[in-house]
Amino acid sequence: MARILIVDDEQAICASLSYALEDEYDVVTAASAAEALRIVETHDIALALVDLRLGEANGLDLLRQLVLPDRKVVVIMMTAYGSIRSSVECMKLGAFHYITKPIDMEELRVLIRKGLEYGRLSARVEYLDREINRRYAAEAIIGNTPKMREIYHLIDKVKDINSNVLITGESGTGKEVVARAVHYQGKRREGPFQVVNCAAIPKDLLESELFGHEKGAFTGAERRRKGRFELADGGTIFLDEIGEMDMNLQAKILRVLQDRVVTPVGAAEGKRVDVRVIAATNKDLLHAIERGLFREDLYYRLNVITIRIPPLRERREDIPLLVEHFIRKIGYTMGKKVAGVEKSALERLKAMPFKGNVRELENMIERAIVMAETENIRMADLFSDGRAFEELPETGILSVRVGETLDEIERKVILRTWEEMKGNQRRTAEVLGISERSLRDRLKRYIPKAR
Repeated sequence: MARILIVDDEQAICASLSYALEDEYDVVTAASAAEALRIVETHDIALALVDLRLGEANGLDLLRQLVLPDRKVVVIMMTAYGSIRSSVECMKLGAFHYITKPIDMEELRVLIRKGLEYGRLSARVEYLDREINRRYAAEAIIGNTPKMREIYHLIDKVKDINSNVLITGESGTGKEVVARAVHYQGKRREGPFQVVNCAAIPKDLLESELFGHEKGAFTGAERRRKGRFELADGGTIFLDEIGEMDMNLQAKILRVLQDRVVTPVGAAEGKRVDVRVIAATNKDLLHAIERGLFREDLYYRLNVITIRIPPLRERREDIPLLVEHFIRKIGYTMGKKVAGVEKSALERLKAMPFKGNVRELENMIERAIVMAETENIRMADLFSDGRAFEELPETGILSVRVGETLDEIERKVILRTWEEMKGNQRRTAEVLGISERSLRDRLKRYIPKAR
């Protein structure tokens, strides 16, 4: 039951309203602003009915206190004066609505229901906003290796400045996640975050996407449309795969970076924007400059601060943390309980090259969760497509004679794999899908025979 506070210096009004509403709500009353604030500090008040005149006090002063960020009480003002000026002032100061005396109880009940629903929705939006910030905070980037700790350090250094940032790294390393962390951890987090994949939009449409267009600027332009730079005003624009951008458009991006003015297609005048630019690429832009595919002046304008994200193979120690994160995230989404990954399967994951980096690992975990029939993901769940052996050398082919014993075949496979792994027992065990202890026991038996 929602708790409602009635604030009026006339005891009769407090009593009558309390009597009328007590069957539906938990009602408390106060005769002054000071008493009302004491109640708010000690009770969870969802909504307050506040009289505009509290003796010699002004109910608007109490209103200002109730709607502060640390209280956020939904307030309905009551007034016997009902002037347009007082009503408008109430709304400007943050009141949900107002009602005039004498009070129509049916009207009041409707307002209270709508006010409580508004409060619930506001709380929900605030919660989701916190979740978004948490999700894209630096802490949401998974990893504890020195290279990842250096990224956290860089994010902390650049988050509150307006300098351009260039994020480099292979596909699937998490460049957008880092860009979001920079935005949502910094002073621009209340502003918009616009993402443009420069490789996914045809070059003849990308200019309009970035800068917008005026009505009639080209065939099909039936109305004015804001571009992503204008939509990102006060926030951040993330230009992903900047290395794929057409050279002519690169010149226009350079102009925007210099002047902070965007000119929509077909417009005579530009518009000034306050936008922080973060760009990302998986290409070697210096090599692209040498080949005449990327503007050198744009490169140096973008490359004020560089954040390089290492490929997954350079931070294998983070794989268990990433696996745990994806199991929790994907398992929750699917509504499927998964406890973890069997040790042998996890060791095999740590040995993989991961050409697709973190994105490839996430896809593997998602497929494994779908395939898993137990609470622990097994080797067969992860490598149901036979990929467990895809990294073995192509020369690693053994001949087996018809009638040869299984023990002898096992000996050949284990010893040859051990040789190909250059005596690395951990890697050998991972590839074979057995424990290191089992491998050591077999090697003790097989190596004397091999000699």
